[in-house]
Amino acid sequence: MDRALEMQVFCTVVDKGSFIAAVDALGLSKAAVSRHVNALEERLGVRLLQRTTRRLSLTEEGRVFHEQAKEVLAMLDAAENAVAAGSQEPSGMLRVNVPVSFGVLHLAPLWARFMQAYPKIELDISLNDRVVDLVEEGFDMAVRIAQMESSSLISRRLASTRMRLCAAPAYLARHPPLRTPADLNQHAVVAYSNLASRNEWIFNGPQGRISVQTHAAIRCNNGDSCRAIALGGGGILLQPSFMLHEDLRRGDLVELLPDYRSVEFGIYAVYPSRKHLAPKVRALISFLADSFQRVDWGD
Repeated sequence: MDRALEMQVFCTVVDKGSFIAAVDALGLSKAAVSRHVNALEERLGVRLLQRTTRRLSLTEEGRVFHEQAKEVLAMLDAAENAVAAGSQEPSGMLRVNVPVSFGVLHLAPLWARFMQAYPKIELDISLNDRVVDLVEEGFDMAVRIAQMESSSLISRRLASTRMRLCAAPAYLARHPPLRTPADLNQHAVVAYSNLASRNEWIFNGPQGRISVQTHAAIRCNNGDSCRAIALGGGGILLQPSFMLHEDLRRGDLVELLPDYRSVEFGIYAVYPSRKHLAPKVRALISFLADSFQRVDWGD
């Protein structure tokens, strides 16, 4: 059986949320969809999906395979599109949505080089931390920092970043030491409002997963502002390594509880459909993938 087809059917079932929805999307019979998923699980020797009459959920192995399979399918499409549209020069307006802090720190320095490589493309960059609807709001693609467990969007992983627990030396000198995540209850926390888990900060330590309910001394919906507050000694910060690695390297911030690792996120280029991908979008995805191939944020 076609391995690529198995992956495509499996990913469609997950992204659409049911076998019936995948039947409509793929134009296959329900029996064929089930056969492809069953054959994939049989070949891999693991269960990827938990099925009941009411709901469908991914196993841990299924979550890992889904993320990797989507990347493989995206690369296959990119290879086919590169041949099929090789004679088309990338051109036209390219609307891109990117997160604010990552966009300023790590994408803004790249745009001039991209424009020099593709002079017929006109870039329109929108920076905000809101999760936009690409189709509804007219974006060709976006850069997202997330755990892409299930999404109807097509994605290509560019890099990864880990949330790191930090504080300024000035703050640490005035407050009791932090020995375990539970000690966060005794400290001022600088909270990022857009963190999906809100007040719940999650760590994996020597004894496994730990969840801590924090109490924010200050809350802000902008990561750069949170960082500035922490640098001024305002409290303990949980922010991604792409933002903090230079502060940590210089000693302006100190990493706390290094044995307790927090959440890791992927950094993705996402776009609505792999069908007839425009050369301008394909050019930017390839450019970003090459640019972030060897990043080192100290993780």
